Amino acid sequence: MLKPYRVIDLTTGRAELGPMMLGFMGAGVIKVEPPGGDRSRGEPPIDPHAEPVRAGLRFQLHNRGKRSVTLDLDATDDRKRFLELVASSHFLFESARPGEMAARGLGFDDLLKVNPQLVYVATTPFGQDGPYANHAATDLTLAAMGGMMAVNGDADRRPVRISVPQTWLHGAAESAVAAMVAHFRRLQTGQGQFADVSVQACVFWTLLNASIAHAIQGRDIERNGSLLQLGTVTLPVVYPCVDGGVVVIANGASMPTLTRWMVDAGIVGENWLTDEEWKTYDFRWIAGEPLKIGFDEVNAAISAFTSRFRMNDLLERALEAGITLAPINTVAEVAGFRHLEARGYWEPLETAPGRALKAPGPFVRLSGTPLKVARSAPKPGEHTGEVFAERPGPVAPVVAAAPGALPFEGLKVADFSWIGVGPITAKYLGDHGATVVRVETAQPPDRLRVGGPFKDGVFGTNRSQFFGGYNTSKLSLALALRNPEALSIAKRLIEWADVVLESFTPGTIGAMGLGWDVVHELNPKAIMVSSCLMGQTGPAAPLAGYGNHAAAISGFYEITGWPDRDPGGPFAAYTDTVAPHFLASTLMAALDHRRRTGEGQYIEQAQMESAVYFLGTELLDYQVSGRIPRRAGNEEPGCAPHDAFPCAGEDEWCAIAVETDEQWRALCEAMGSPAWAKDPALQNAEGRYAAREMLFERLAEWTGGYDPHELMAKLQSAGVPSGAVQRSSDLLQDPQLAHRRFFRPLPHCEMGEVPYEGHMFRIRGYDNGPRFAAPGLGEHSVQVLQEVLGLSDEEAGEVLASGAIA
Repeated sequence: MLKPYRVIDLTTGRAELGPMMLGFMGAGVIKVEPPGGDRSRGEPPIDPHAEPVRAGLRFQLHNRGKRSVTLDLDATDDRKRFLELVASSHFLFESARPGEMAARGLGFDDLLKVNPQLVYVATTPFGQDGPYANHAATDLTLAAMGGMMAVNGDADRRPVRISVPQTWLHGAAESAVAAMVAHFRRLQTGQGQFADVSVQACVFWTLLNASIAHAIQGRDIERNGSLLQLGTVTLPVVYPCVDGGVVVIANGASMPTLTRWMVDAGIVGENWLTDEEWKTYDFRWIAGEPLKIGFDEVNAAISAFTSRFRMNDLLERALEAGITLAPINTVAEVAGFRHLEARGYWEPLETAPGRALKAPGPFVRLSGTPLKVARSAPKPGEHTGEVFAERPGPVAPVVAAAPGALPFEGLKVADFSWIGVGPITAKYLGDHGATVVRVETAQPPDRLRVGGPFKDGVFGTNRSQFFGGYNTSKLSLALALRNPEALSIAKRLIEWADVVLESFTPGTIGAMGLGWDVVHELNPKAIMVSSCLMGQTGPAAPLAGYGNHAAAISGFYEITGWPDRDPGGPFAAYTDTVAPHFLASTLMAALDHRRRTGEGQYIEQAQMESAVYFLGTELLDYQVSGRIPRRAGNEEPGCAPHDAFPCAGEDEWCAIAVETDEQWRALCEAMGSPAWAKDPALQNAEGRYAAREMLFERLAEWTGGYDPHELMAKLQSAGVPSGAVQRSSDLLQDPQLAHRRFFRPLPHCEMGEVPYEGHMFRIRGYDNGPRFAAPGLGEHSVQVLQEVLGLSDEEAGEVLASGAIA
C-alpha cells in the first residue's frame, strides 16, 4: 500500500510502534540511531540468548521490517548525510522532548527547508506546547493525568493503572493515524505537515463513556472494579469459574439461552422462562423500566451457574449458542489460544540464531495489499551503506488539489457499523472532511444510543454522549433494513460510497444481502471494512460481544487491579480504544493505494489481533522466561515510590513515580529532607523497592496535606514525575487540554450545546474538528435521500411511504 514512501524513524523505544505500522503497510522505514545503537535495544525484558544489541524484546518486536542507519547527528558530516536522507523521505517520526530537535537545528521548520513535502510526526507526553508540555512523565503519571486511573480499580482502594504499561503504546499507535491524516492534507495542500501527538489526549480516549460524563450528567463516573456503568445503571460483568473467570453481559442476545441453561442446571426455576421478556431486558433496565426479575437475582444466578464450569468449556458452549461470553485469559493462555493458531496469526521472530518466538502478526488483514513483515529487527547500522547507496533523489513536489480543503474532502463513506471500533474509525474520516452517512435502525438502535451518560440524566436515544462522542461529523440515515425498499436504498448508498464499513457478528451483513461479494459487484472500486471481535474466520469467529469481552480474552482483565482481588478493570470496553488506531491507519493507507491505482479491496479486522499488540512484549517475555504478568496494583519492578498517594479532600490522589536516584533526592528535598528518608538503604533503587510499603505510608502522611494539583506542581518544579489523578470533572478544566482546544462545544439537535472530545493529535495550521455534532437518530434521512443519493421529491416521498425509513 505505502511502497512509494520512505519513512525516517528517530523514535525511542516507547514510540517505535508507529513507524513499524507504516512499515508493515509497505513503506520503507529507516531507523536512524546514534553510533552503537539506540538505548532501547537493551531495555528489559531481554532475551539472554540474543545478541546484546538486539536483546530487548520490545525493541525486537517494534522494529521488525526496518533498516538501520547509524549517524551522529551533531557531527558535521553525519548531519549532512542525514539531511540528504530527509530530502528523499516522505515521513519522519520522533519522540524527543518538546523543542529538543529544534534546539539541535533539526526541528520541523529546519527540515522543511530541506524537504518542503515532509510529514513530521512528534509524539510527546502532553504535546509540543502548553503549561504541561515539559512535565516529567511516566506511564503511571500519564495514566493519572489522562483519566485512566480514576476509573480503574476498586472504590475502597486507591486508583490503579493497567499493570502492564499502556499509555505510550496508545501514543505510538496513534502516531500512525496522525501521519496518514497529515499525508492526505499534504496531498490537498501541496505543503509539508507537522503532526503533534499528545499521549495524555490518547489516554483520555480510553475513558469511553466516562470521558465527558460530568458535563453531560452533572457527575463523574467513579471507579468501581470491573462493574459496567451505563447511565445510572451499574452491573457486574466478571463471574467466577472453576479455573478463573469469564466476562458475561446480561443482554438480550444472551439471556434467553443463558436462562435455559440455568433452568436445566437447576439454578433457577422454570418460571424464569416465562416471567421475564429477556430479549429486551437490558434496554428496559437501562431505561429504568420495571423488571419482573431484578438484576440482583439475575447476577446471583449467573454467578452460581458459571462457578460450576471451566472457562473454555463455557466458551465452547457460548460459541455454539451465540452468547456474549469470554474467558479472562492470561498472557500464557493468549499465547496458546487455538483461534489465533487457526487463523495463522503468529509471525516467527528470530531473537537469536535457531530461536524463533511467536510474535503478533497482521493487526489487520487486506485482500489486495496484505500487511507484510519484511525482516527481523536490524543490527545497529546494518543498512547504512545500502541506504546511502540508493540515492532516490528529493521528494517530488505535490500539486495542490485544493489548498484550503480538508484531508478527506470529497471522500464518501457509508457507515453501517455500530457501537465502538467501526464508528470511531469512520469518525476520523468525517471529522477530517469526508461525507459520512451513518446507517442506523430504530429497532434495535445502536447500543451506545441507549448507554449513558444521558443529558441531564434523562434517558433517550438522542441524549447519549456515549454515542455522541463516536459519531461526530456524520449524517444519520435510519433504514428498516428488512424492508425491500430499504435494502434497495442501502445498495444505492454502496454504489455512491468510496468506503463501506460494518462491525457486526460474522455473517450478519451477508445475511442482509450486503456482504463483500455484493459490495464488490455493485462498486468494484469500493473499500469495504469489516471489524468484529475475533475476525470473520476461525473457531471463535462466532463470538459476539463488546470490547469488554475482547479485553478479557486478550489478557487485559488479568493485569488490572490488585493481586488479592478479582480484576478491577480495565474500565468498560477497553479494546474499543485500542483497535481503532490500527484500523484507521490501515484504512487510510488503503485509500492512498486506491488513489494511486483505482483498486478497491476488502479489509478485515479481528479486534483481538490488534489488541494483542499492546501485550506483545509480555507475550515474548513469557516464551523466553515463563513470566506471566498479573495484577500488581501500581507497582513497577525496581521503582519506588511508584503509586497513587492520598491528598486533601475526598478520594483525591496524586501519582508519584520515582525512577532514578536523582529523582529520589529531589523528592526528599521537596519533602523538607525528613530524617527517615536519609536511611542509607533508601539511597538506591533496590533498597527503595524493598521498602515500598513503608515508603507509601511515610509519603501518604506528607501528601495528605496537599491538593493533588498543588502537589503535582510542587513536585514537577523539582523534576519528580507526578500527576494528579484526574476525573472527567478535572479533565474538562485541564489547562493543557484547554491549551490544545481539545474540547469542542457543538450544538446538538436535542441536547443543545454540549462538549465533544477532540482528536489525539493536532496538525499545525489546521483545525481538525470535529466539524459538527453527532446526529439524532434518522435526523438526515430525507437529506441523504435527496442530496446524497439524488432522489427527487416524488421518489423520496415513495421511499418514505414504503416504510423503508425507520
